Amino acid sequence: MLIRIILNQILAKDLLHPSPEEEKRRHKKKRLVQSPNSYFMDVKCPGCYKITTVFSHAQTVVLCVGCSTVLCQPTGGKARLTEGCSFRRKQH
Repeated sequence: MLIRIILNQILAKDLLHPSPEEEKRRHKKKRLVQSPNSYFMDVKCPGCYKITTVFSHAQTVVLCVGCSTVLCQPTGGKARLTEGCSFRRKQH
């Protein structure tokens, strides 16, 4: 009986209203409402200050349109921005 009470207290969790932090940690397909982890962002070149749109999980090297400076390099997941580049996440 005591074990059942302890298990009920541990498993008592609101599945319909999870916290935003908990939802962000979940896999993109197992969230209450499915949403992707990737996004587009505007990246400003530190040399010529031109803005280029870059995908967060880019798989190729992205160069600046104006001065051909490397803006980001691919990694295993998200693309790594070059030092000095500022970015802003685009809203959909």
